[in-house]
Amino acid sequence: MVFDIAAIKEFLPHRYPFLLVDRILEMDDTRIVGLKNVSANEPFFQGHFPQKAVMPGVLIIEAMAQVAGVLIAKKTEDSHTKLMLLAAVDGARFRRPVEPGDQLRIEAVLTTMRRTAAKVTGKATVDGKLVAEAQLMCAVIERPGAKNASSPNGDN
Repeated sequence: MVFDIAAIKEFLPHRYPFLLVDRILEMDDTRIVGLKNVSANEPFFQGHFPQKAVMPGVLIIEAMAQVAGVLIAKKTEDSHTKLMLLAAVDGARFRRPVEPGDQLRIEAVLTTMRRTAAKVTGKATVDGKLVAEAQLMCAVIERPGAKNASSPNGDN
């Protein structure tokens, strides 16, 4: 299953410059693989760092969370009324720098899924080499202003 950027936007509320997923390559019930093409034109490279451009680790984690968010949204009933928020990051490790021109391959595996929360193990690689890994917890909340599809007038 491949999702292009238009399909990703159906699942995630993020938009430029904070949408950090370009394509979903694979997805099943518990695993998803996404891509982020790291361009020299990314706004964060202006200040991180001017002499040696390196993608901030926090944005690599955010890209993992966004890839995981697509999987969680796909598994969530009435996902168009829900918002997936990054709630916790555990065991984050950064192994190698990510630079302009790299293609970040992000894999997330769902380990626990409940109605209001999900746990995911994520890893990011460039050219088959591990660059980052972390365990993420995502909260599933009602999207502000969203009406519940199960009720015609939005009442719960």
